[in-house]
Amino acid sequence: MNPPLAHADLIATFKRAQADAAHKLGLIKTASQKGPQAIKAAVDAAARAEKRRDAYAKKLSAVGVVVED
Repeated sequence: MNPPLAHADLIATFKRAQADAAHKLGLIKTASQKGPQAIKAAVDAAARAEKRRDAYAKKLSAVGVVVED
């Protein structure tokens, strides 16, 4: 069964947000070598990316699409 086009767009957006969140979490390790301000900035960016990912996951669940973590 193919999801409707709007669902497919939302799924693609969620997958991009998920990849971005994973990337930002990886940047925290790199930033740890640069000092506390860099760590704080990386953690803040990762938190925003996770929040975006969770918002898209919530939209998908509202339309009945199950999202795997």
